[in-house]
Amino acid sequence: MNRFEEIETFVRTVEAGTFTAAAQQLGVAKSLVSRRISELEKRLGAQLFTRTTRTLSLTEEGRALHTRATGLLAEWHDMESVGGDPAGVLSGRIRISLPLSFGLMRVGPLITAFSALHPAVQCDVQFSDRKVDLIAEGFDLALRIGDLPDSTLKARKLATLEACVVASPAFVAEWGKPTTADGLASMPELRFGLRERKRWQYLDPTGTAGEVELAARMVADSGEFLRDAATAGLGVALLPRFIAEDALASGDLVEVLTDHHWATLDLHAVYPATSHLPLRVRAFIDYLIAHCGGAGATAVV
Repeated sequence: MNRFEEIETFVRTVEAGTFTAAAQQLGVAKSLVSRRISELEKRLGAQLFTRTTRTLSLTEEGRALHTRATGLLAEWHDMESVGGDPAGVLSGRIRISLPLSFGLMRVGPLITAFSALHPAVQCDVQFSDRKVDLIAEGFDLALRIGDLPDSTLKARKLATLEACVVASPAFVAEWGKPTTADGLASMPELRFGLRERKRWQYLDPTGTAGEVELAARMVADSGEFLRDAATAGLGVALLPRFIAEDALASGDLVEVLTDHHWATLDLHAVYPATSHLPLRVRAFIDYLIAHCGGAGATAVV
């Protein structure tokens, strides 16, 4: 039995929480994971897990081994990432989960550029607004927009995304162009269905905070769909600027209440809290930070 595979399987099982999840991440049968753990326990002469029908928990010996094993794997993965090349060539696979709209419009070109710089790195990308379970589904990192819930994941802020209120010229001609946020309240809203808050939060020109709630005419989980609906004159929408900017530039949409500051959303890269994050993953996160503006950036993407 390959001793490296035993140790890697042990660490992956600890992080995944179950033999089944570890098997999915490693791309092997659950029975093989169980056999590797059993062989490792037999070779070490120690029980590493306390097993029940539903859970796994580390024994004292298991915790001690996990601390040592993660450090050893960190060194191994770093050596593997550079492939022994003195030039420091990165290699291996990075599994990435991206929000659909932002991922396609803004992160896709960055992945293409990163891949051109590091041709031995394979980027495996999933575009979805579903919040994936990074550990259970074997992702190296994900990009998430908005507030982050309490989590065992680590996070690094990439940028702050600016929002704007938009409508078509025909809609504004029919309904008028409001001069205060309260003037929006009577207008039909094209609502982003994944937004947690129904009320639109803002700072007015004096810096006073407020909220306004509109009646939803249409609800969708696609910013592009809502942008097109706004372009068709169906209502007013609060959209991330990166989705609306082309339509604003062409005149298909106009911005409303430009002297108000609408609530922004933070963009984070999140990844498992592991001590052996591969060098290629760290390099990709650093690349995103460099090209998205870093923790202090506002409306740069």
